Amino acid sequence: MSYIGKEDEVQQRPYWRWSKVDFLPEESFQNWNTYLSALSQTYSRFNDRLLSRSDDANEITQLRKQSENNMKRCLTWWDLTWFGFGSVIGAGIFVLTGQEAHHHAGPAIVLSYVASGISAMLSVFCYTEFAVEIPVAGGSFAYLRIELGDFVAFITAGNILLESIVGGAAVARAWTSYFATLLNHQPDSLRIPKGNYLLDPIAVAVLAIAATIAMISTKKTSQLNWIATALNTLVILFVLIAGFAHANTSNLTPFLPHGAKGIFQAAAIVYFAYGGFDNIATMAEETKNPSRDIPLGLLGSMSIITVVYCLMALSLSMMQKYTEIDPNAAYSMAFQSVGMKWAKYLVALGALKGMTTVLLVGALGQARYTTHIARAHMIPPWFALVHPKNGTPINATLLMTISSGLIAFFSSLDVLASLLSVSTLFIFMMMAVALLVRRYYVREVTPEINQLKLVIFLLIIIASSMGTSAYWGLKPNGWVGYVVTIPLWFLGTMGISIFLPHQRTPKVWGVPLVPWLPSLSVAINIFLMGSLGSPAFVRFGICTAAMLVYYILVGVHATYDMAHQQQKLDALKVKNEDEDKVGKA
Repeated sequence: MSYIGKEDEVQQRPYWRWSKVDFLPEESFQNWNTYLSALSQTYSRFNDRLLSRSDDANEITQLRKQSENNMKRCLTWWDLTWFGFGSVIGAGIFVLTGQEAHHHAGPAIVLSYVASGISAMLSVFCYTEFAVEIPVAGGSFAYLRIELGDFVAFITAGNILLESIVGGAAVARAWTSYFATLLNHQPDSLRIPKGNYLLDPIAVAVLAIAATIAMISTKKTSQLNWIATALNTLVILFVLIAGFAHANTSNLTPFLPHGAKGIFQAAAIVYFAYGGFDNIATMAEETKNPSRDIPLGLLGSMSIITVVYCLMALSLSMMQKYTEIDPNAAYSMAFQSVGMKWAKYLVALGALKGMTTVLLVGALGQARYTTHIARAHMIPPWFALVHPKNGTPINATLLMTISSGLIAFFSSLDVLASLLSVSTLFIFMMMAVALLVRRYYVREVTPEINQLKLVIFLLIIIASSMGTSAYWGLKPNGWVGYVVTIPLWFLGTMGISIFLPHQRTPKVWGVPLVPWLPSLSVAINIFLMGSLGSPAFVRFGICTAAMLVYYILVGVHATYDMAHQQQKLDALKVKNEDEDKVGKA
């Protein structure tokens, strides 16, 4: 992507192009000599990117030029609300509720959904403020790039891409299983055995169809999502009405068979039934009135979803004793136990429609994440291009769909499921930290002493939250450790509240009760991360190490060249303006 002199406009070139300069346009990759020279400067370049920060104007204006064409502003709060339903309500509520009620929480599974719903809403608050203030396609990647810098944003970008690719593959393969169930077959009956693999061409086809719809038109995707989600809503209403009609309050006793530990163990798992709302933030660039539509769409949909999830969990617990709940087909078997065997097909249909909309909205959101990551040159900028006619990022959509399709065809990569949980919670935790930084620190305005205080208080909040999580894991029935960790968290948050003045006030909509709610979000996300077990963190560490190798060999040099090229262009623009003034004088 090259700029035209002082007019600072992007040259119009054909959308479909394949030259080296479209994938590696940076100076460091022009030939082997320039690349080796760049590698020799890795340390200084890494320090430069580690300390660098983007800003609102750069993300909103300058980076968008890398796409050469604008996405179409065609979405309203109504579209975003239904996108919220479509991206969040998938198979998770049907699968995870019975599994966790049976194994960990018992009838108190409803409290697990309350706890995880509160955590999700805290993250939604943070996303909403950022999306209103910085309405770009990059979502959390763009927000963290502004507040915490390029390096943190890169780690986030890697986790977003990994989560999107593997998560999409898992949902697509689950779609095949539920489709087989709907046809009264075994879940694996539609897959093709080949050696150690069960090949799944149906999953690939479903991914391809969802991606094709997303590439054609954002507005048409919204309309299709509305129809599919409305049908899924009817299934959920049936589950609630029929479930409470056959409710037996005696099934709620004992309410806490495994105590508080069971509630929070289940909460760490069912939390991911709330996943997907971050996709809505990536659509800010295509929203007609972001300052009004995003709060209504995001907060409205998630509030309703939280209530619906709690009611569904309660209806299941009242229909059947928790010890008798089938962890693999909870709702189907619960309805069968009350004489409604036919309802299992309706449940399978609801789950199938839910997964369809998750894939549909995921195809939109994941491509927009990828587009903005490519705009920053952390991956080749060819993936940042927006189609001039459709107004959609076709290249980015193809990247995510082909990657997910290759995995889905061979395996769902279940081994990475817990890794995705860590990735999601890590990103949400960093978003809360970024919001605190945004409110209490502004470059070249905040005094150094206040900057130091903010860093110290944030470290206290994070360390005390990690201590609480670790103590819970080691001694779930203990209390001595909490006497130290919880007051430390309180003091860290109180320190920000008392000793640091607000440096920035949201223009339209902001998270209430800052710093308390973002600090609580940090604590809850770290606590839930600690409930996932050590294997998840080992895999997270391995994947992060692989990302760092890419960053050192490619990412740091591409982003360094991109940033310094922009600085040169800005300097040239100032020079030209000065020359024009001199000429006129």
